[in-house]
Amino acid sequence: MINPAWSIRLPATVFMVTVLIAVLIAILGSARPAAAERLVTSLSEHRVMVTSSFNGSEVVLFGGIERDSGVLPLRGNYDIAVTVIGPRQNIITFRRARVLGIWVNYESRVFENAPSYLAVLTNRPLQAITSADTLRRLQLGLDEIALPQHIDPVSPADVPDETFRQAFLKLQEEHGLYRQAANGVTFLTPALFQTSIPLPANVPTGTYEIEVKLFADGLMIARTPSALEIYKAGFEQFVTSSAQSHGVSYGLATSMMAILTGWFASVVFRRD
Repeated sequence: MINPAWSIRLPATVFMVTVLIAVLIAILGSARPAAAERLVTSLSEHRVMVTSSFNGSEVVLFGGIERDSGVLPLRGNYDIAVTVIGPRQNIITFRRARVLGIWVNYESRVFENAPSYLAVLTNRPLQAITSADTLRRLQLGLDEIALPQHIDPVSPADVPDETFRQAFLKLQEEHGLYRQAANGVTFLTPALFQTSIPLPANVPTGTYEIEVKLFADGLMIARTPSALEIYKAGFEQFVTSSAQSHGVSYGLATSMMAILTGWFASVVFRRD
C-alpha cells in the first residue's frame, strides 16, 4: 500500500524536457514525407546543329514521376507544365502609321531582356491546372510572362503598353518563336509523359532553359531544370563568327564580293 503522504516529483526542467521529447516523437511518427514526388526528365538530344539545310526540327522530352514507397495515392491526377525559354535579348517592335500617304514606322517599343524563344506546353489548359494567382506568381503562360518595355525617347507614346505587348506576342507566334499548347504534353502512363519541343527554321542559337513543373490538386509539388543548346556549324558558323569578331573586315569583304558579283554579271550578260 502506497503511503499518500509520499510522492515523487520531477524537477520542472526535467518534466518540460520529457514532455517536449514525447511531443516530438508523436509528430515524427505521424508526419508523412514533405516531398513525396520528384521528376526525372531526359531529352532526345541535348545539342541541335543548325546548317544551311536546316528547316526546323523537334526535340522530344521524356519524363517520369517517382514516388516514395510509403506515400498514399493522390486524390487527383498529375499535371505537367513544360517551359522552354531561349536566349534573352532586346527586341524592338514597331507600329506602322500612314504619314503623308506613306506607311512608315511611326512608334516603337523595346522589349528588354525578352525571351527570343518561348514555348509553354501542358497536358491541359493552364487555368484548369492551377489558380490565376499561382500562374501569375510563377509567370507561367504567354499572358503571365514578364515583358518589360522601354519607350524610345524620340518615339511618341500614343499607344498603351498592353497594345504593344499583344502585338509583340502575336508577331512572335506568327514567326513560330512563341507558342502555348494545352495538349502539348502526353501522359503515356499515369507516371510517364512526353512532349515535343518544336524548333522553327529561324530559331535563334544559344542555350535554352527548360523547366518542368509538376502539379497536383492545383499545387506545384515538384520542378526540375534542364538545358538545350542550339549552335551553328560549318560555313554558317564561320560567317557568324567573322561578322561578330571582325566587323570591319567582314563589311569590306562583303562589299567587295557584291562589287565583283555585279561586275561579273555585267560581263556575262553584256550585249554587244
